[in-house]
Amino acid sequence: MNRNTSPRLADALAAGTVVLDGGMSNQLASAGHDLSDELWSARLLAEGPEAVTEAHLAYFLAGASVAITASYQATFEGFGKRGIGHEEAARLLALSVELAREAARRAADRGVARPLWVAASVGPYGAMLADGSEYRGRYGLSVAELERFHRPRIEALAAAAPDVLALETVPDTDEAAALLRAVRGAGVPAWLSYTADGRRTRAGQPLEEAFALAADADEVIAVGVNCCAPQDAAPAAEIAARVTGKPVVVYPNSGESWDARARAWAGPTTFSAAQVTAWREAGARLIGGCCRVGPDTIASIASAVG
Repeated sequence: MNRNTSPRLADALAAGTVVLDGGMSNQLASAGHDLSDELWSARLLAEGPEAVTEAHLAYFLAGASVAITASYQATFEGFGKRGIGHEEAARLLALSVELAREAARRAADRGVARPLWVAASVGPYGAMLADGSEYRGRYGLSVAELERFHRPRIEALAAAAPDVLALETVPDTDEAAALLRAVRGAGVPAWLSYTADGRRTRAGQPLEEAFALAADADEVIAVGVNCCAPQDAAPAAEIAARVTGKPVVVYPNSGESWDARARAWAGPTTFSAAQVTAWREAGARLIGGCCRVGPDTIASIASAVG
């Protein structure tokens, strides 16, 4: 869908529930792509853009109405480590938005008639470090330093005209404050999504304090959590709705845990579409999945929300 002809995502959230996509990395991996790289899925923006489009398309065809771009780990600094200059990095960031747009066009050609939106992923500083520190936060940087890191990428993504910026997997309030500063005046609405452990951010701050940062931010159309355990989603959604009065975004992981020593996922999947009712009752209006949640589960969510 063209951004100029689709209803605003904020209006759609006011009217009902909107289905997000699932994990980009697991969809690419299931198609046979090796993501064992510091750039993760962002590597394919340069080396396999068609694979990214096909991954987005799979989620649109499964019932998702929002595609999150493959820019989570795409940063000027990360690309720079690979010898990719600023101009080319900016092109790749813009390309991430266009690939999702192309998937929306293909979905429409395949008979998908509902509005489709593109959310440009803005991952945390720790994603660029590629060492798992986005699940700890507290990088030793000031809010001002984090803002200086995020602003150029946000400006590059905003220039590509996505429908919304997904400020996602945010581990602590310092980074949230920096991101909220960086999106001010960008001209594109945003959602703010923390990665949480229980009722606290990964850095240990109460979610009440974390969500309160976005309560008066006009640019923010939804707040919530992602990349967390499914059982943490409903309590977090309730807190987000109560503290901010905004629509809530929820897209947890599958519930499996990452075994760093074995470099493999372990444990059972605890994510199910049956949980969607509880999330909606808690205030969730933008619902999908993160790591290890694929098109089949997104199809079940789409069916559950009608």
